[in-house]
Amino acid sequence: MPYALFDGDRQIGSGFPTEADVWKQALDSRLISDVPVADEAGGQVLPAHYHVKEIREEDCAPDPAWELPEEIS
Repeated sequence: MPYALFDGDRQIGSGFPTEADVWKQALDSRLISDVPVADEAGGQVLPAHYHVKEIREEDCAPDPAWELPEEIS
């Protein structure tokens, strides 16, 4: 599953394949000054209300059960 950066409930960035890619984008966008490291003490790294979470990308593939109509009116 891809990950994205959110401000509250609103997605504010593109989806990326890994959580690390989202952190890199936040760093490149200057939302943070350093990428968090797993062994460092916890704390707020992103500005308030910002967070990273998994997203479900919409798939545009057609429903396999759908069929063309026999007539078009």
